[in-house]
Amino acid sequence: MIERRQFDSLGGADHGWLKARHHFSFAGYHDPSRMNWGALRVWNDDEIAPNSGFPPHPHADMEIITYVRDGAITHQDSLGNKGRTVAGDVQVMSAGSGVRHAEYNLEPETTRIFQIWIEPTRYGGAPSWGAKPFPKGDRSGRFVTLASGYEDDGEALPIRTDARVLGATLKAGETTEYALDPSRHAYLVPAAGRVEVNGVSLEARDGAAITDEGVLRITALEDSELVLVDAA
Repeated sequence: MIERRQFDSLGGADHGWLKARHHFSFAGYHDPSRMNWGALRVWNDDEIAPNSGFPPHPHADMEIITYVRDGAITHQDSLGNKGRTVAGDVQVMSAGSGVRHAEYNLEPETTRIFQIWIEPTRYGGAPSWGAKPFPKGDRSGRFVTLASGYEDDGEALPIRTDARVLGATLKAGETTEYALDPSRHAYLVPAAGRVEVNGVSLEARDGAAITDEGVLRITALEDSELVLVDAA
């Protein structure tokens, strides 16, 4: 089963400095049919104006993954961590027992991110943060695991949940496959480009809520950049 969620159907808000679209209920947007997808709780498509951002605020017991699409995001937190994550790269914050953080766009251009929240499988514990570059060339034609709750995915950023976050880039006409346990909940978003997944067409920034599928066969209809969550 693949349910296409067109970008124009997403919730959202325009705060001036922030233009946000919400794949799931978030803040002032509430849709009882879009509360979560398995353990995936939030997928926000954010555009952050230059020299603005999210001031310090708290989180607990959530895995928060930020995928930078354009520009860069600068992170600061109550643990003393600071870091700048640029387009194509990923940062992960395990909120654990509690942490305060801020995310700023200190660039002269608009920063565009996907912020993804996944519920943890174990609660509490010391919070943590990390970031890592993932060159788009290394994921050309295939999915690469960016963040993972599985020890075998040693190159990925660690998260405390039964899930993977993956990225791929495809040239027009290329096809890749991803094996999926039919009982799992997958969510696929083209950050750019147009694709067809098991016969369902997706435009840029559409979402596809997927379950009861054993294999995802994805063909790029134009040059495309993909982000996929495979969650319980």
